[in-house]
Amino acid sequence: MMTFRSALFMAWFLLITLLMAIIFLPLLAVPRKATVWMARHWARATLWGLRIFSGIDQRQFGETPRGGVLVASKHMSMWDTLALYIALDDPGIVLKRELLRIPFYGWYLGKAAAIPIDRGAGADALRRMTRAAEQVLAEGRPILIFPEGTRKKPGTPPDYKPGVAGLYSLLNVACVPVALDSGCYWQGFAKHPGTIHVEFLEAIPAGLKRRDFMARLEQSIETATNRLLRA
Repeated sequence: MMTFRSALFMAWFLLITLLMAIIFLPLLAVPRKATVWMARHWARATLWGLRIFSGIDQRQFGETPRGGVLVASKHMSMWDTLALYIALDDPGIVLKRELLRIPFYGWYLGKAAAIPIDRGAGADALRRMTRAAEQVLAEGRPILIFPEGTRKKPGTPPDYKPGVAGLYSLLNVACVPVALDSGCYWQGFAKHPGTIHVEFLEAIPAGLKRRDFMARLEQSIETATNRLLRA
């Protein structure tokens, strides 16, 4: 039954993604807000299908951050990007530049939310990412980053990258850590019925030294994530 329901969701996901990508293609030629409107509807439709076909709901804890703030989240599945994109109301998302090369998906992502980073370009990549992030903050929008850089299975040892500390220092803004347990329910093709929990944690104030910031960020996210996984 789980495999059947997972297949139904995948069919729904592919159908709405293909139809919306083609129908709304002209939006790429108009101001960004039109693409944001489409992206939010696509994300909502995806999560609707996840609930209807796979029996996966969601529950949020903590106060949703607003305005110019850095949001650093645990990353376990595609659900994280979809749900946080909706919750944060038009964030800029730090992501790998390679994702923008994916036809349709990358085009919309680049127009709506991307703060791309080229991991092979070193300090120059950080400077370009910072400039893009500063523009997002100037527009009063939050910045979403996944500090481990890739998805992690539940229980996997943490591996936080220094890029989040560099961005935190250069932007001089508070950082809101986010814990979640989506990997228990969305595991690639397999979708396990249940309720995904996401928690916005106490903000880390601006101005900490990088080492202190990294220690506090990891401790905050990992402690809360482990608590959600045990619940």
